[in-house]
Amino acid sequence: MNNPIWLMSSAVKDLNLKQVIEKTKEIHMQGIEVLAFRRDGTRRDHVACHLDYEDFGPEDAKKVIDLFDANELRLSLGAYDNLIGGDPAEQVKNQNHILRLIRMAHLLGGDGNDVKVGTFVGYNHELSWQENGFQKNLDLYVKIFKPIIQYAEDLGVTILYENCPMEGWRAAGYTDTYNNLPATLAARKLMYALIPSKAHGETYDPSHDVWQHIDPSDVIKASDLSRVHRVHVKATRNRYNNAKIHWGALYPMQAVNPQLAKKAGVPVPAHEWDRHHYEPMLPGFGGSDSMDWRKFLDTLMEVGFEKPFVVENEGDNSSHTGNMGATMQGFQATVLNIAPVIWPMDAKAGYQYDKKKGYKPLKQVSGKDIPLKTMDQLK
Repeated sequence: MNNPIWLMSSAVKDLNLKQVIEKTKEIHMQGIEVLAFRRDGTRRDHVACHLDYEDFGPEDAKKVIDLFDANELRLSLGAYDNLIGGDPAEQVKNQNHILRLIRMAHLLGGDGNDVKVGTFVGYNHELSWQENGFQKNLDLYVKIFKPIIQYAEDLGVTILYENCPMEGWRAAGYTDTYNNLPATLAARKLMYALIPSKAHGETYDPSHDVWQHIDPSDVIKASDLSRVHRVHVKATRNRYNNAKIHWGALYPMQAVNPQLAKKAGVPVPAHEWDRHHYEPMLPGFGGSDSMDWRKFLDTLMEVGFEKPFVVENEGDNSSHTGNMGATMQGFQATVLNIAPVIWPMDAKAGYQYDKKKGYKPLKQVSGKDIPLKTMDQLK
């Protein structure tokens, strides 16, 4: 019971890396999931780039390791985009970018330094509307990701999928909101069966199951814990409102002609993300949410989870305000909220991360460079 708590850098996109490190230390966190999205990418929500990925080499890796060691912090990398669907040209760019991050993680020590690469898989809706569309997406996943995972395995790096359905990733006029393949436990188990390599696993975010009325503790118990390398800490407050009464909880709220909806007295989505009747929150910040955090954390401790908790701040009352003070208050409240369950008690200071037992500095690696690879070279 001495898990590190990390900060996910998406909520502080306007800060540089050194400033993110300063903020992380101020609120007594032990690491950072450093986001490095494509600067020319099409995604606009919750993106950040805190490392120069374009010319990253062994010397840059050495400097990053020195910087994090000097501040007694750990790190992972992440960029979350659609790698199997959407515009074909963007797909390839996103795939090549993940290969770039895998190379960077390798230069930073890879699994030896617990430097993972977080990503989405995405979803291909040209296939999903066909009969057996889900299976066809699984087949496409194998085609695209098998060489990516093999590349990562060869370099001693593990790829981690987050389970967000990305329900707002398409216009509200589309019926379905399943936009990321590993959004369900069933999908993730099928993915591991299709590609047995240990070079891929997951960052589990319980909030995405809560608004689907699933108990995250049950998901953990039914999961292969060896695949769960990170837990994203984010909360959800489920709404029981007029929209839910009209549209139910099984389907997303549908977009119809606004004049017709007004005449009929039927609520319609205000925007792409306004379809599943929930409010993103952080545990313990601004009220209670719809999840039993004590039960969830106790379950993780019981099954022996010893890896990082990464706070993903997308709270409507925190990072979504655009106010840095409120953003950092949300992070700090989350640390204090989960600390009594995952940190030991110090005789004087209360619940504290035991750095002497838990922290290990990053190891410098050989410094040998490797060439950048692209998808066409892997195939």
